[in-house]
Amino acid sequence: MAGVQEARAGGLNDCQGTHRRRRVLVFPLPFQGHINPMLQLADALHARGLAVTVLHTHFNAPDPARRPEFRFVPVPDGVPADVAASGDVIGILDAMNAAMEAEDSAALRDVLASVLADDEQAPVACMVFDANLIAVPRAAAAVGVKTLVLRTTTAACFGVSMAYPMLHQKGYLPPQAGATKKKMRNLLVRAIEAVNDSSGLVINTLDALEPAELERIREELHIPMVLAPGPLHKLSSKSTGSSLLDEDYDSIKWLDMQAPESVLYVSFGSLASLDANEFLEVAWGLETSGHPFLWVVRPDSVRGLDRPGFPNGFEAAIEGRGKVIRWAPQQEVLAHRAVGGFWTHNGWNSTLESISEGIPMICRPQFADQMMNTRYVEKTWGVGFELEGELERGKIEKAIRKLMKEREGAEMRERAKELKKNVADCLRTGGSSQIAIDKLVHHILCL
Repeated sequence: MAGVQEARAGGLNDCQGTHRRRRVLVFPLPFQGHINPMLQLADALHARGLAVTVLHTHFNAPDPARRPEFRFVPVPDGVPADVAASGDVIGILDAMNAAMEAEDSAALRDVLASVLADDEQAPVACMVFDANLIAVPRAAAAVGVKTLVLRTTTAACFGVSMAYPMLHQKGYLPPQAGATKKKMRNLLVRAIEAVNDSSGLVINTLDALEPAELERIREELHIPMVLAPGPLHKLSSKSTGSSLLDEDYDSIKWLDMQAPESVLYVSFGSLASLDANEFLEVAWGLETSGHPFLWVVRPDSVRGLDRPGFPNGFEAAIEGRGKVIRWAPQQEVLAHRAVGGFWTHNGWNSTLESISEGIPMICRPQFADQMMNTRYVEKTWGVGFELEGELERGKIEKAIRKLMKEREGAEMRERAKELKKNVADCLRTGGSSQIAIDKLVHHILCL
């Protein structure tokens, strides 16, 4: 809680020169789960008087029209079309960072220099960037811009990442063959270096969820500031505006016609996918459960197919009870009175949004931090359980009934509602998240 105590001690106007409006540069990683929290953080900073300039890649570029109060500046990212189309996240990241960092290409540095030289805009105080954009620190240092790092995962996940360089150096993690693993290892090591070289770390979590994990990070990192102002989507005044896909608001109208806590919301996020057989089993599992559901099925939900095909008779079987959409306004869905459960891949945004609304979860993690998030949901917070092993319709039906109808699911729902109250307490005036964002503004103005 050291960071919170420091926040109480300092005012927002006790830094020399803070009478002038200042500008913050933000640079999100161009994937949905990273764009959302970065722009939500930008919303919170803007609401407290800071101007915002969003740097963004051409790959998955956000729509500037959705946030006219921000300035948007493109950065050449050098991602080849075939790599972008592959869906290989590590490959895209590697190509992007390599292009921005290449000695013969000063694209990022030139963009930063141009932004700094714009006398019509407020002076730049600092740059907040996603930890995975490992090309940023060198370019920012070259033009004299201080940096802050945003981590869009849990404190627990970051704590594990902190140990990676040491474990590798001491030989506990031997060199692994394969280009992808080498790229991943380089990314992890340099992402930690970026944090250690920064002026501060912002983690999209909150003290009520991860007190011990945050305390450990604050003790082990030797940087000026570690703050947890999450959930960032609750500090933003906008529930929409950064989605890369069109959100289906007919889903809200459909939910309006359903009974309270009766609907299972099913979404595996913006990147996770199923094979063709898994998709069919999920479809029939939802159908045979006899339970109302809202299912998000992206066009690329099934690996190897441009668009998924539903089994014969499925649409007729679920008529009036189930609704399938391409993409949902998820924050509003989870906040809706009709939603009583969430079957999720446990990306951190989805998990945090579910916790914030008191919704228990069926967990089906696939990669990255999702496995650790699932473990915390099940073992630490007790607000969900993992659906393990092969996806099979009978097992799916049983899991849905457990969450939505049985006593064990009801107990999880009660614990989830208690967590929701804890989140609300952090967001109140004087709560840890509000103190953290005020401390962040103060820190930025003093840089």
